[in-house]
Amino acid sequence: MTMLNVQLTSPLTVTTPKGFKATGIHVGLRRKRKDLALLLCEGGAEAAAVYTTNQVQAAPITVTKQAMATSGGKVHAVLVNSGNANACTGQLGLEHAYASQHAVAEQFHLAPEHVVIASTGIIGQPMAIDTLLQGIEQLKPDTEETQAEDFATAILTTDTGTKTAGRQVLLNGEVVSICGVAKGSGMIHPNMATMLGFLTTDAAIDAGFLQDVLKTAVNRTFNCITVDGDSSTNDMVMILASGAAQTEAIEQGTTEADQFQQAVDQVCQDLAKQIARDGEGATKLIEVKVNGSKDELLGRKIAKQIVGSSLVKTAIFGEDANWGRIVAAIGSIDEPIDVSQIDIRIGSQTVLRQSMPVLFDEALASNELAADVVEIEVNLNQGTKSGHAFGCDLTYDYIKINASYRT
Repeated sequence: MTMLNVQLTSPLTVTTPKGFKATGIHVGLRRKRKDLALLLCEGGAEAAAVYTTNQVQAAPITVTKQAMATSGGKVHAVLVNSGNANACTGQLGLEHAYASQHAVAEQFHLAPEHVVIASTGIIGQPMAIDTLLQGIEQLKPDTEETQAEDFATAILTTDTGTKTAGRQVLLNGEVVSICGVAKGSGMIHPNMATMLGFLTTDAAIDAGFLQDVLKTAVNRTFNCITVDGDSSTNDMVMILASGAAQTEAIEQGTTEADQFQQAVDQVCQDLAKQIARDGEGATKLIEVKVNGSKDELLGRKIAKQIVGSSLVKTAIFGEDANWGRIVAAIGSIDEPIDVSQIDIRIGSQTVLRQSMPVLFDEALASNELAADVVEIEVNLNQGTKSGHAFGCDLTYDYIKINASYRT
C-alpha cells in the first residue's frame, strides 16, 4: 500500500535525502554570523529552479542560469553567501561570481557548469572576493544534522531564525524524502520565486518534469506571500533530486507524481509561511483565503492584494477589525468583479455579508487579532474556485530595521 506523508526520520533536514551533504561557516563577509554555505551532491542531481522577475538581477543569478542551461539541469554543488548580494556590481561582480563558481569546482573536482551560486545581502557593494575564495577552501560538507543547521544559518540576513521543512512519502514501497531550507524576511513580494529557497530530494525524476513540479509548487506557495511589496534582485528557489532512494523514476500523470507534487507543495508552503511569519518586525502571520472566485488565479491575486495592503497590515498590528480596508483592497484589483455580494470574516467574526455591514463583537474581534495567526476569509460569491495568500503585520520595527539596514 502506498502511503502519503509518513515521517520515518526526525528531524528532517536538507541532508536527510540520500546523496546530500551540507555545511555553513563564518569567513568574514559578515561581522560575526556564519556567512558561507555549501550544499553538495557528489553523485550529481537533476535540478530545477525559478528566479526573480525583477529586471535588475544580481551576478549570481546570471551565472546560475548559464550553468543550468549548459549542464541541462545537472547540479553537484550549490554555493551560497550572505552579507553581500553581489548585485549592481557590474563586470567586476560577474567576474567575482565566476571566480567563486570555479573555486568550488576546483575544490570538489567538478565541472564549473555543475556548480550554481546564490548571494544575499547588501546591494551595490563589491564582494570581498579574497575572503570568499579563502572561505571556500575551508568548506567541509557532511551529512550530519548539525552541518545542515549550519547551512540553514549561514544563508540568513535579517531573519530571526532558520527556516526548514520536510516530508517523507512511500513511493512503490520505498521511502522518499523531500526537505527544504529558506531565507527571507524583507523585500518579499515575489513573482516566480522568493528570496532564497533550496529543496533536496532523493527521488528519481527527470529535470524537465521536476521543473514543472517546482513551478506548480512555487505558484501555490511562495508566490502567495508578501511582506513589504518589494521584490529582490537575488530571489531564487531551487530543487535538487539525487535519485539515491533507488526508486523507479517518477513519471508524469501517475499516482506517484501526484503524491510527490503534494509533498513538494507542503514543504514549500511550510517554508513560505515561515518567511511570511518572520517578516521584518512582524508580530503576526496573516492568512487570507478568498472563496467563490471565478478561477484560482483571481482568488490568489485578491488574497495577495489584501495581505499586501499597508492599511490592512497596520490595522492588524493595531488589532483593529477595520473591514473597510479589506474591501478597499479587494476593489483595487485590476480585474472586473461584482462588488455587490462580498462576504468577509475576520477570525470568527463575520463583518460583511452581501457587501453590507454586519454587527459584530468588537472586543472579541480585537482579542482574536492579538493572536499570533490572524485569519481573514473572503467570499466573492461569483464562482467555485479559491485562492490564498500569506503575509504579516506592519510594525514600527519594520521601519527601524530598514532605516539602518546598511549600518
